[in-house]
Amino acid sequence: MQQSKSKKIKQKSHQKNQIRIIAGSMRGRKITFPDGRGLRPTLDQVRETLFNWLAADIPGSICLDLFAGSGALGFEAISRGASSVIMVDANSKVTDNLKKNVNNLSIENVKIINQKAKKFLEKNQQLFDLVFLDPPFEKGMLDSITTQIKPHLSEKALVYVEQENSNSTIDFSDEWKVIKSKKGSRFCYALIAL
Repeated sequence: MQQSKSKKIKQKSHQKNQIRIIAGSMRGRKITFPDGRGLRPTLDQVRETLFNWLAADIPGSICLDLFAGSGALGFEAISRGASSVIMVDANSKVTDNLKKNVNNLSIENVKIINQKAKKFLEKNQQLFDLVFLDPPFEKGMLDSITTQIKPHLSEKALVYVEQENSNSTIDFSDEWKVIKSKKGSRFCYALIAL
């Protein structure tokens, strides 16, 4: 009896670290992610809202998921027709897991890079049509990263940003235009463009 109870707990724990792809060619497929401090996959409801906002912009786009974490945003973009996605994360445990998900989903147009965001941007020469910026909360990284990302954007690029509610006003310099935004109970998110 005790053994089956621990098995159930283990299964629940494993299910807790899974999310499903909402729509597109991989709809319903699951991706896993490791336990990690600050690792918080974008919620299904938020992803659904975001990708409804982006419905016309995703097909054929070149995407960057800069603080990839679970990879939920990047995998969702690929499923919905993005041309390619680069996923960057500083945690090697996270990037190893992202590579496993890429293999399990049998996709080829996703590149995984284990590197700090700033270092990646210093070396990157590619322009992106769509960038997902969901940096760790409570670190005040969003302002500096939105400045650093500018030279890496294509002419009509869109940038998704997510931040904790303690900074609940999405406020950017006059260079950025907020296209759409929404506030949840714990965080707020927006789609911005130059």
